[in-house]
Amino acid sequence: MNQSQYPSVLLQKAVTEISRLPGIGSRTALRLALHLLKQDVVEVDALVDSIRDFRHNVNFCKVCHNISDTDICEICSNDGRDKTTICVVENVRDVMAIEGTLQYKGVYHVLGGVISPMDGIGPSDLEINSLVERVKQGGIEEVILALSPTMEGDTTNFFIFRKLQDTGVKVTVIARGVAQNDELQYTDEVTLGRALAGRVPFKN
Repeated sequence: MNQSQYPSVLLQKAVTEISRLPGIGSRTALRLALHLLKQDVVEVDALVDSIRDFRHNVNFCKVCHNISDTDICEICSNDGRDKTTICVVENVRDVMAIEGTLQYKGVYHVLGGVISPMDGIGPSDLEINSLVERVKQGGIEEVILALSPTMEGDTTNFFIFRKLQDTGVKVTVIARGVAQNDELQYTDEVTLGRALAGRVPFKN
């Protein structure tokens, strides 16, 4: 929709900002903006406040880098979790996907992405060094590489394996029940659970 076609500058600004969200084009942004216009002002204010509060006050766990309301997330601070096993994932959504299987009882390490030279993302842009330091501190028996089975995921797996090779820790990778090039977060819980349970030693 051409900017001159908007009946209100305020509507135009709202559509512009909403359309910045991933997967939302100008038509969808317009529909959402008009929907918000129909809602009670109190409800819209609550939405705006929750987004602002989330953006300004959310923390990242100092141990695993998962999203948290506190310095140490609930998973890392839970004495019932197996602290000897670390599951390495790309992002927070992958943590949520694995937790949804109800089959994993260890802890996590969120990398914040995968190595992707095409996107200008190198090892130093990820939380790989902090993972190596966690392992070197001792007490870790297994590191599970649970990255999406894409070229970038495989590259990151190999890089991490090389970094951990001399630590003596067992390094495994989830079974290929997850289809090649599929992102972990979109894999159904049964398949993901089986892939975790059927993990195999990482081979160079």
